[in-house]
Amino acid sequence: MRTFDLFVVEIDKPINDTVTTKGGLELYVDNRFKEFENRVNEGPVVSTPFKYDTGVEEGDTLYFHHHVVINGGQPLTGHENHYLIRWNDESTVANQAIACKKKDTDEVIPLGGWAILEDLEKPEEEEKDKGEIVLVKLKEAPTKTARVAFDSPGMQDLGLKVGDVVGFKKGIDYRFKIDGKEYIRIPQDYLDYAEV
Repeated sequence: MRTFDLFVVEIDKPINDTVTTKGGLELYVDNRFKEFENRVNEGPVVSTPFKYDTGVEEGDTLYFHHHVVINGGQPLTGHENHYLIRWNDESTVANQAIACKKKDTDEVIPLGGWAILEDLEKPEEEEKDKGEIVLVKLKEAPTKTARVAFDSPGMQDLGLKVGDVVGFKKGIDYRFKIDGKEYIRIPQDYLDYAEV
């Protein structure tokens, strides 16, 4: 089964509603107040869109926008635990696929114009060790900074590499996890500068 312009992923449940203690005891989590934090945002790829060459293959792990699972999600009719992920080759914000992790190498690759960044815990100390600031785009003074976490062709086009510090407006960053570690994802067009 292949779709025209959608990924299909397999998700056991859209919300993580249990946790397991170190002793193996499984506890129920009441998500009424923290549903957003517990939404599932990853799953193995069952099918890729045949309209586009995304570089993603069946069996890779796809990281996606939280809207895929809210309000019952975007299930694939007739296929239990299968969900549809929108792919738009021309618009980052219309693209629900954020990144993939290759099944053979565990390499994480940002997709469709998304930048994946690591929060700077102590930006003042980090910046003292760096060199000059290179302007990538000049919009307005950035109010937050983060470090490029993963390489992609789009980031290379901007002259950025893993470890560069980028700036962006406060409030446009969205946090999600890859392998339990929290990252920030924003459209790469929203980046203001890089420090190299």
